[in-house]
Amino acid sequence: MPGKNLTRVEAADRAALVSVDSYDVVLDLTTGDSTFQTTTTVKFTARPGESTFIDAFTADVRSITLNGHDLDPTEVADGLRIQLPHLEQDNVLVVDADMYYTNTGEGLHRFVDPVDQEVYLYSQFEVADTRRMFPVFEQPDLKSRFTFTVTAPEHWQVVSNQPTPEPTRAGEGKATWAFGPTPLLPPYITALVAGPYDVVRDELTSSDGRVIPLGVFARKSLMEHLDAEEIFEITKQGFEFYESQFATPYPFDKYDQLFVPQFNAGAMENAGCVTFVEAYVFRSRPTRARVERRVITVLHELAHMWFGNLVTMRWWNDLWLNESFAEYASTLASAQATKYDNAWTTFAASEKSWGFEQDQLPTTHPIKADITDLEDVLVNFDGITYAKGASVLKQLVAWVGQDQFMAGLRTYFDKHGWANAELKDLMTELETASGRDLADWTERWLETAGVNTLSPRCERDDDNLITSFAIEQTATEEYPILRPHRLAIGFYDIDETSGHLVRNHRVEIDVDGALTEVPDLVGLEAPDLVLVNDDDLAYAKIRLDEYSQDTATEHLKDFEESLPRALVWQAAWDGVHDAVSPARDYVRTVLNNIGFESDSTTVQVQLSQLDTVLDNYVAPGDRDTIAVDAAERLWTLATSAEPGSDSQLQFVRAFARRARTAEQLDRVDGLDSGELLLDGLEIDTDLRWALLISLAAGGRADVAAVDAALERDNTEHGAIAAAHARAAIPTPEAKAAVWKAVVEEGSMPNSQQQAAIAGFRQATDPALLAPYVDKFFEVVTDIYRQRSHEIAEQIAVGLFPRTPVQSTVDAADAFLDQLPSDLNGLRRLILEGRDRVARAVAAQEVDSRAAAARSNA
Repeated sequence: MPGKNLTRVEAADRAALVSVDSYDVVLDLTTGDSTFQTTTTVKFTARPGESTFIDAFTADVRSITLNGHDLDPTEVADGLRIQLPHLEQDNVLVVDADMYYTNTGEGLHRFVDPVDQEVYLYSQFEVADTRRMFPVFEQPDLKSRFTFTVTAPEHWQVVSNQPTPEPTRAGEGKATWAFGPTPLLPPYITALVAGPYDVVRDELTSSDGRVIPLGVFARKSLMEHLDAEEIFEITKQGFEFYESQFATPYPFDKYDQLFVPQFNAGAMENAGCVTFVEAYVFRSRPTRARVERRVITVLHELAHMWFGNLVTMRWWNDLWLNESFAEYASTLASAQATKYDNAWTTFAASEKSWGFEQDQLPTTHPIKADITDLEDVLVNFDGITYAKGASVLKQLVAWVGQDQFMAGLRTYFDKHGWANAELKDLMTELETASGRDLADWTERWLETAGVNTLSPRCERDDDNLITSFAIEQTATEEYPILRPHRLAIGFYDIDETSGHLVRNHRVEIDVDGALTEVPDLVGLEAPDLVLVNDDDLAYAKIRLDEYSQDTATEHLKDFEESLPRALVWQAAWDGVHDAVSPARDYVRTVLNNIGFESDSTTVQVQLSQLDTVLDNYVAPGDRDTIAVDAAERLWTLATSAEPGSDSQLQFVRAFARRARTAEQLDRVDGLDSGELLLDGLEIDTDLRWALLISLAAGGRADVAAVDAALERDNTEHGAIAAAHARAAIPTPEAKAAVWKAVVEEGSMPNSQQQAAIAGFRQATDPALLAPYVDKFFEVVTDIYRQRSHEIAEQIAVGLFPRTPVQSTVDAADAFLDQLPSDLNGLRRLILEGRDRVARAVAAQEVDSRAAAARSNA
């Protein structure tokens, strides 16, 4: 849609023409349920005589005044942009308009709590949805000061970037909050959260002596579940760590953290007003993995206050600088400043795995991506921008040293605070602080795509002494670049007393080129297991040599430390994901070792990947048999796990997802009804929904049963779970109902649509989804053009046909051949869906050959 997709060229031209002094935004949130009123005054300078435009997604424009002259809204406003002709050097623009509330998590989202019918609002502007709340020059390099004045029901909380002022009466039942002006901010991190939120308050003293007020907010109906003290503890530890490391005081006047409904992301780093998905308010017992993920998210958003908010990228090419830095810094802070000091294992198990997967898709891209327009960046919140970028920053820190890295950051913040910067600005400071020339490093790591593989080449004599040792580095044909790596090599032996795999030698080296000799290891006794990239300093896939593979197969569970286990788990996954090793071997590895794994995130990731392998990678002829056996093994793991343990909960949930025989579903039904008890397992609200979804997918629960469960838990969380359960019912009617609601009507709120799509995909009988392959490719182009980005992407990714057969790949190829060239974002999503199915087909072939070879042996 013209005007919806701002290009980099347009943004650069406008930045050269315009400098924005201030926004004064007056909002009335009491004018209706579908729209709100905004009167925006923008003061800006420009080259006299030129023309430009301001972005504004409007429902209705009452008046536009530019420098005292009225402009005809019908001539200059099209609902997406407002044209501004004949500019003067100093300009004042006043726009009086109505804007739409959304139920998509974009712009100003409106939610009605089913518990008490109270209305809750929150803004979400990244990447370019500020224009849904008020007219704005929507690009990160046009920073300005923003002043918000808000009229709302007087019993509401109203929160923005600046401290909340005392309200004044504005008529019966209404009040007005007049906020002070913000410091210089890019538009996308301004914010408004309004509604009858409850709040817990605290404060801390910043490194410069200021008292920083803290607030943690949630809806009234969720407040009893909010562990605010834990949030405050992590926040204070993060403040102290970052202010110490960055030698730069927290740049804003207060710090509020708000848990908001139907949020699309994990969180958003609005300056001093961070919003989080409500899933981080734990109504039921969370896994340790979920708690640790919340810790990282809290610290991630706090890191953005410096990196992204104080210093902002000039254009979205450097989005990775924001997100990769925050992901790296949050893991570092968790590991060094909180009780969650196992953070690098969590990072290796989840984030790095995500990065590797994304980096092997046909749509992979350099960390510093070429972002030509908003559509490009909208699909770029991916495993490269977050996980690979953070991994490469960890590698950079290993390369230059943490002290030198932080010293470079300090001068970077000092020079570019409250302004915009680019990659070269950061690298200049890091080069100065470290004394290293980073030009070659930058080119090979940040400006090229693809992941390298590192393999040990260890020769040993008859006395088991190493006669030669080298690291071989390989790359793919598509991305043949070889990179420099700072990494450690660990030698592990089985301790005869404890049975543990214990590290007895470590060497840290620089690897570059196709083969790097390591003469320091020659003459040593060869270990039971050689681990390349020990301590996970480098970003690279690793392979095990033959001796180490034998040790790992037998003794993966026996590693004394969690991080090397995570690295070997990842190597096992890489083998099946790359169609190098048979899927059934991976299934055995997981089921034989996962019961001994102590790291919650590793358990969560491996169980999720087990689902992928069982559903997609195992040879079709054996898939049902292996899947049923895997479910039985999961039940055994659940019943033998320590009562009340994190692993018990994870294994029960995994069993419920995999249950498919009558006997297995009887067990799920028994857990749900209370007739079957596992010592230490509490069937709380969220677990009960997981059991009901399992029963629905197995044909044991109908719509009436789901509706009855929703009546007992008539909450937003309940509505999301109910949408999932209804959609999982294995009947043509249930799948057709989801298709109609999501594709044809398109009225579901974002959170429930996402859940319904997840339930739709659950089908052990491929015939249930077969009719929707052609239908998907018939409608997805129009959906991508007509729906908002978040909603369209949910559909394009979630409803992409996933049946792992060649005909699905062929259908995707045919669609891509005729896709219009202007839909680059949709092309990327389809290419990624196609690749995942093609990878599954390749993995099935490897598994089939392995099965045939063993049966003939």
